[in-house]
Amino acid sequence: MQIKTHKNVTVAVAAPQFQSLTAEHFEPNYWQAKQSITGTSTGRHTTWFIQGADTKQWVLRHYWRGGLMAKFSRDLYLYTGREYTRPMAELRLLAHMIQLDLPVPRPVAAKIERTGLWYRGDILIERIDNAVDLHGLLSSSNMDDALWQQLGATIARFHRLGIYHADLNIKNILWDKQQFYLIDFDRGEIRKPSSSWQQSNIARLRRSFDKEKAKLPELAFNEQDWQQLLTGYQNAL
Repeated sequence: MQIKTHKNVTVAVAAPQFQSLTAEHFEPNYWQAKQSITGTSTGRHTTWFIQGADTKQWVLRHYWRGGLMAKFSRDLYLYTGREYTRPMAELRLLAHMIQLDLPVPRPVAAKIERTGLWYRGDILIERIDNAVDLHGLLSSSNMDDALWQQLGATIARFHRLGIYHADLNIKNILWDKQQFYLIDFDRGEIRKPSSSWQQSNIARLRRSFDKEKAKLPELAFNEQDWQQLLTGYQNAL
């Protein structure tokens, strides 16, 4: 990882081919001026899909606060050291998981901008080609038992290696017609494998299924599907 600091802005790149990236590459206006915006994803906030400097598309995501703290600051975080910032931690975790050959997006670069005791942050990652999130997939089609077990086995791979996903939900799982990927590792951690946090992670995913099923009754998910997921998970764990 190469790190460059100029005044109050630090940019870290995950690989040598990205060393020319600067702070301006984290600004949507920069990519709009180059007509390189290929799409967006809108939830609580906008995530930008852009045509990167290589043949891959990239995802540009700003770090926004949630919960009660968002009422006081939308995107400022207390600075306690560069390595503890959310963009740097996520970039480093993604790089680690790529080395472990886990199905995650490849990291590109991260930026932090300090303002006194606070910082804002952004991250660039590679976009996974031809992928749809699990919510979108189940909104229009069913998954057979083998796919549900494959999903469970994929989650087990992360857990066996001590990878904790802080927000494991069906919108942070992608399918590209070959394998499942986990995305959005903000606040993710490397932990000692333990049934305590692993089962808590699985329970969080179940709550996500139930929440989305309540909002969209036609979502292709039922108790049998969940049991198939758990079968795949337990067999692989």
